[in-house]
Amino acid sequence: MKDRRLVLDLETKKSFDDVGGRSHLEKLGISVVGVYDYSDDSYVCYLEQDFGRLQNLLIDASLIVGFNHQLFDMPVLQPYLSIDVTQLPLFDIMLDVQKILGHRVSLDSVASATLGIGKTGSGLDAIKYYNEGRWDELKSYCLNDVKVTKEVFDYGIEHKKIAFMSKFGGQKKDILVNWSDFSGRKAAKAIEAKPAPQAQYKLF
Repeated sequence: MKDRRLVLDLETKKSFDDVGGRSHLEKLGISVVGVYDYSDDSYVCYLEQDFGRLQNLLIDASLIVGFNHQLFDMPVLQPYLSIDVTQLPLFDIMLDVQKILGHRVSLDSVASATLGIGKTGSGLDAIKYYNEGRWDELKSYCLNDVKVTKEVFDYGIEHKKIAFMSKFGGQKKDILVNWSDFSGRKAAKAIEAKPAPQAQYKLF
């Protein structure tokens, strides 16, 4: 049974300050979308001209994993697609952790505590790379975030816990998670049992 899970992260062309705040996500624009595809163990960056292929990939996915992608990445991506992103099978690590802890944590905090590695920069760095035409660095930064998110997700499935660095005292604290339903086999069965809505159509 084919593993059709994806891990997604994107970078924007503009900052919140550029567009008048966090209530204008649709104005941020997208420079690149990074995706890890479990079906062929590949990391790919999609540029704006590739978003037709990206949409088809999202429709076929059994699960789309991200870190704050429900509240950020997917709303930013929505204007570029002809499908309703809220109907896609999304799993947001940050939101799941927030339900457990009662507060948000950053990807860097979780990755550092869980994996011993962190992010290679910030979203503002990615905007600078875009404005300066430094595409290789931009793609590398985006795919590093995808890789970190994917490895945190895999760790949580295997060990039934992840960790974060507490802001109070800088201590490492474990978070017990129950992500067994998001293993490859179960995710594949879920999409077969629940096909995409009719509104989710491929472009070609």
